[in-house]
Amino acid sequence: MKKLPIGVQDYKKIKEGNYTYIDKTKYILDLISSEAPIFLSRPRRFGKSLTISTLYYLFKGEKDLFKETYIYDKWEFKEYPVIRINLLDVATDNVERMKESLTKIIKLEGKRNGIEITETDYKFAFNELIIKLSKKERVVILVDEYEKPILDNINNKEKAEKYREILRDFYVSIKSKDEYIKFVFMTGITKFTKTGVFSALNNLNDISLDKAYAQMLGYTQEELESNFKEHIKETALEMKMEEKELLKNLKMYYNGFSFDGKNSVYNPFSILQFFKKREFENYWFESGSPSFLYEYIKGKKIRYEDLVKYPVSKLDFSTREIEEANASIFFTQAGYLTFKGKEQYGMEYEYLLDYPNIEVKNSFSKMILEANYELERGKIKEINKTIWKAIKEKDIEEIIKEIKRIISAIPYNLHKKEESYYHSLIYTIIASAGLNVTAEELTNLGRSDIVIEEDTIYIMEIKIDKSAEKALNQIKEMKYYEKYKEKEIYIIGININSEKRNIDEYKIEKI
Repeated sequence: MKKLPIGVQDYKKIKEGNYTYIDKTKYILDLISSEAPIFLSRPRRFGKSLTISTLYYLFKGEKDLFKETYIYDKWEFKEYPVIRINLLDVATDNVERMKESLTKIIKLEGKRNGIEITETDYKFAFNELIIKLSKKERVVILVDEYEKPILDNINNKEKAEKYREILRDFYVSIKSKDEYIKFVFMTGITKFTKTGVFSALNNLNDISLDKAYAQMLGYTQEELESNFKEHIKETALEMKMEEKELLKNLKMYYNGFSFDGKNSVYNPFSILQFFKKREFENYWFESGSPSFLYEYIKGKKIRYEDLVKYPVSKLDFSTREIEEANASIFFTQAGYLTFKGKEQYGMEYEYLLDYPNIEVKNSFSKMILEANYELERGKIKEINKTIWKAIKEKDIEEIIKEIKRIISAIPYNLHKKEESYYHSLIYTIIASAGLNVTAEELTNLGRSDIVIEEDTIYIMEIKIDKSAEKALNQIKEMKYYEKYKEKEIYIIGININSEKRNIDEYKIEKI
């Protein structure tokens, strides 16, 4: 059984170290035929650095490393001089340090390629490196984490803009020295704007939302099942599950990331960690920057309803800089939201947004409760246990009781006399427990407010200052339960009293 490449981002190490490798070189072969610089944005820990590493060894001409891959007999494997830049190495505490560190990175790249760089200014040092290396052969430029200095200062617009100006000045060398360059590939978490970092690169080919590359990074269902056969078999035995059940749970927990609104992929980091530890945990989310997210959610008063209410277009991702973008745009680029479908209007498309899977939904909901509704972390943990147990025991009254207790703990000044406020809040409470819950679940006759889909189905309809009976009748009249008729179903009508700021009536029926 091949080893799991956890934390291994070097292509050569993976190939020579008997690690599992998912062959993505079919996409890479298509990319390297491009004359225009290529840009690809993807969430963190999604395989961007491994892609950069793969391109590096490809252009270094190391053909033997590519045996048993798609590209092996289809590429010339000629050696080119390669400039490889990772902006994770750039200092971002102040402007001068950033400039100095950019220069240092260029000088180190020169040294690695056997060239001495004499310029001390970051821009001219980059120009010098490109020109000197091109005397051997046209140059390949690979840039990872292109916008890291900006993301480090996303809550400081003034500082972010200063760093953007420096990066804009730095990257312009790629355009001005085009005659010396063979291939350019740049990647990061966020898409760029037309007036941003790459404003001078008017020939840049952005493939971030290109359907042809939607599954270039991440694992497809087929790739998961064919490359991790032994891991799936052993994990299913250890967890005492049928393989079919394990695959179903893996899909719910870790699949769902979509970059075209149609095809989806698994997050590689979560899958590798899962097969190592053989437990369903929130690996990807917890490996990120929760303190930063907490401040962002708290500062913008993020609610689930606000994030998914309106569809977005491709243009929405490139009209504003990331620190000024709508929260839904930022969270989609960061991977906390994803495309769950698309709608066409004439010749234009808009994408529907939602959480990609249970892992993200669960962790993000906990953070919203803590940051936006001022609930203590310990209380949230207690809530999660109670709701989970109640769902498994089909104790709906206990679930309602717990939801009421949580709502009453939220400061009165945070409440809003809107149905959407309570939809979002109740959905977030249930999602924080790690349950498979959806909001505004689509049916052929309308939209139900909240659906919990476990072994048993629970359908909730929420009204404000009306009646639980009216809420229950709407579920019946619109037949929201039809699509689940082969399962055990409970329907729940809830009424919120806006003066009391809580549930004052509910009705439950079994279908």
